[in-house]
Amino acid sequence: MGLKEEINYSLWCDFIERDFLENRFKEIIKNGIIQGATSNPAIFESSITTSVAYKQQLDMLQANNEKTIYEELALTDIKRAAFLLDDLHKKDADDGFISIEVDPLLCDDAAGTIEEGIRLYSSINAENVMIKIPATDAGYIAMRELTSRGINVNATLIFSPSQAIKCAQALDEGIKDSNKDIKAVISVFVSRFDRLMDNDFSNKGLQKSKLGIINATKCYYEVTKFQNSNIRTLFASTGVKGNELNPSYYIDNLIYPNSVNTAPLATIEDWLTDGKKEQTAIMSETDCDKYFELLKDKGIKMEEVYEKLLADGLESFKNSFKDLLSKLKH
Repeated sequence: MGLKEEINYSLWCDFIERDFLENRFKEIIKNGIIQGATSNPAIFESSITTSVAYKQQLDMLQANNEKTIYEELALTDIKRAAFLLDDLHKKDADDGFISIEVDPLLCDDAAGTIEEGIRLYSSINAENVMIKIPATDAGYIAMRELTSRGINVNATLIFSPSQAIKCAQALDEGIKDSNKDIKAVISVFVSRFDRLMDNDFSNKGLQKSKLGIINATKCYYEVTKFQNSNIRTLFASTGVKGNELNPSYYIDNLIYPNSVNTAPLATIEDWLTDGKKEQTAIMSETDCDKYFELLKDKGIKMEEVYEKLLADGLESFKNSFKDLLSKLKH
C-alpha cells in the first residue's frame, strides 16, 4: 500500500512542456509516481522559449496579439495534461488535476481575476483543471467566487499562516455555496524561506533550513482546522538549490496526511532514488509556536519576511509573464 492509500498524500509534478507530456509524463502517471501536475508563468516562460516543440504552433499564431498567442500555446498543453490525467481523476476525485494560473498582472484586480478564471476554465472544458489564484486581498474574493461557481481552485503564493487562514476561509465558503464536489489546494511555499534567511540564521546561531518546513507545518495546521476534506494543503517551492541539502529534503520532511507536494521533475527523480517513503513525524502546533517565539527573541521579524517573500513572488511571476509575452512575436 502506498502513501496515497495510507494517508491521502499525493505527489504532483511542477512542470509542463510539450515533449515531456508525450514521454516521461505518461510514464510517471502510468507507474503511479505522480497523481497530478502544476504549472506557473515561470515554467511556461522557460518551456515555450527554450523548446522547439512550440515552433510550429507559434508560427501559425503570429497574426494574434501576444496574450492570445500565450493562451493558445498554454491551453493546448493544459488540455493535453488534463486528458492524460483524467483516468486518475475519475478514480480519485482528489487527484488527477492540472493547474493553470491567471494572468499575474491581475493579482490586485478581483473582477479581472474572476472573469479570466471563468474564461480559462470554460476554454479548457475539463473537470480536472484548477485555476491558480495568488493569495492577495483581490485573490481571496476571486477564490470564493470561482469555487462558488463550481470551479476548482489552487490558491498560490501562500507564505504566512494568516494567508493560509484567509484562503481556507474563502475556499470553504465558496465550496459550501457551490453545492458541488469542488476541490481546492492551498499552495504553501517552502524553500524560499531558507534561501532568504539561512545566512541571517547562521549569524544568529539558529539552525539553517528549518524555517520553511516549520512555517509550512504551521500553515498546514491552520488549513486542517477548517475540517473540509475538499481543501488540502499543497507544499510548493520544494526543490533544493545548491548541494548542502539532500535533493529531496523538502519532500522527505513534509509527507503529511491529506496533503500534496508539487515538486520539479528532477526533485521527484531524486526522491524516487533516495527519498523517504513513509509519513513524516509532524512537529506539534505548540512546538511550531514556540519556534516562532524563539525567532522573535532573536530579532527575526516574521511579518517582514512574509511581506518580502510575497512581494518577490508576485514580482517574479509578473516578470516571467511579461518576458514571455515580449518573446512571442517574431
